Amino acid sequence: MEKPVNTVQKVKTLRKHPLIELLKNNKGNPKTLILMEPLWGIPYNLIAPFATLYMYTQGITDVQIGLILSVAMFVQVFFSFIGGIITDKFGRKFTTMMGDFFGWCVACLIWSVSGNFWFFLIAVLFNSFEQINQTAWYCLLIEDADSKDLLGIYTWVNIGGLVAIFFAPISGLLINSFTVVPVVRVLYFVFAVNMLIKVIVTFRYCDETRQGKIRMAETKDTTVLQMLYEYKDLIPKVLMDKEIMKVLIVSVILHITNLVTTNFFSLYVTQRLGIADRYLAFFPILNAAVMLIFMIGVQHRLESVKFRIPMWIGLVLYASCSILLILTPVGGMPFIIIYVFVAAVASALVMPRKDALLQLNINPKERARINALIMSFTIAFASPFGYFAGWLSSIDRRLPFVFTFSIFIVAIIIVGRIRDPEFGKEHREVDDPVVHD
Repeated sequence: MEKPVNTVQKVKTLRKHPLIELLKNNKGNPKTLILMEPLWGIPYNLIAPFATLYMYTQGITDVQIGLILSVAMFVQVFFSFIGGIITDKFGRKFTTMMGDFFGWCVACLIWSVSGNFWFFLIAVLFNSFEQINQTAWYCLLIEDADSKDLLGIYTWVNIGGLVAIFFAPISGLLINSFTVVPVVRVLYFVFAVNMLIKVIVTFRYCDETRQGKIRMAETKDTTVLQMLYEYKDLIPKVLMDKEIMKVLIVSVILHITNLVTTNFFSLYVTQRLGIADRYLAFFPILNAAVMLIFMIGVQHRLESVKFRIPMWIGLVLYASCSILLILTPVGGMPFIIIYVFVAAVASALVMPRKDALLQLNINPKERARINALIMSFTIAFASPFGYFAGWLSSIDRRLPFVFTFSIFIVAIIIVGRIRDPEFGKEHREVDDPVVHD
């Protein structure tokens, strides 16, 4: 009779988990957007391990892959820069919907029929529209939420993507039977359909935020050129804010390292280490399982140590992972498994805290434009490194990971100097007066 009682007790305990409580108590945009995340996450994670291989199999070289990434990032700087203006002028909800439609739905349709360098480039350029929606989506997600809930909300966003990864073996099994190209073509088409559904759900169940309504009213009679001109006062304020600049530099470094890992890890393990293509889908699953266990079982227990120490430990683990990957012998599957395991813990420690830390240091009144500036700065600084990583990979497939190790060291030094934010007063004072239905 003990087992059923234990099971009931475990269910009750799970229901009282801080993350479950957070989701139950957030009835508005955060809950809707979190629950919709698998619509994006499932097809993305089915495709991600094979996206570079999909291009490579169709004759796209390492250098061309790097060039596509760098050109796309250059365009993304423009879209990120104007993303704040569009978000303020047309609203968080509308901008999110348009970004999902053009940046994912249309882009995935093009990817599904791509067969040469130019088609892949056009698809990636359309995908750059997604940078406009990044600013709007973050505002829609967190603007009406309590600042103390931000780490939990970002943890849920990560969990939503991670759960989707468990579908990844499907693509591995299909590729084993039908080869990479036809399977990935179908998956891109499914991705396009999913994003269309996501647009419809956003339209039906999300509401414009309070701050979004204020900014739409304030910018109604202001031209886009005037709003661009106003950046001359905003940019110096961002550049002079030491805490924002520290988090920005770390964000750039993480963007670059993620770019390198996402696009060159699969080539490295298959072409240099001799790991079979079919195992590529296994690594994201292991990563997701470790991150989920960590986020559900450990993350909420680290609230007392705030941000800096967990981020610093995570970056040290990231740097260690780069060294481990470089030293992995040919066919060294156990070493790759250890790499994935440690990288997952590092990601669980770093990513939600980096996102929350950034939002806690931003003036809520200017959240859209400052987020847009930060994204455009991040992409602008990172953009040359897609081509650079491709060039390094063409010389020796280990070199991109030597590079990631060196910049992780820089991030470790910077995070050691970051100040933990106070949850407070400033955010409440700004948010409270905007309730005026």
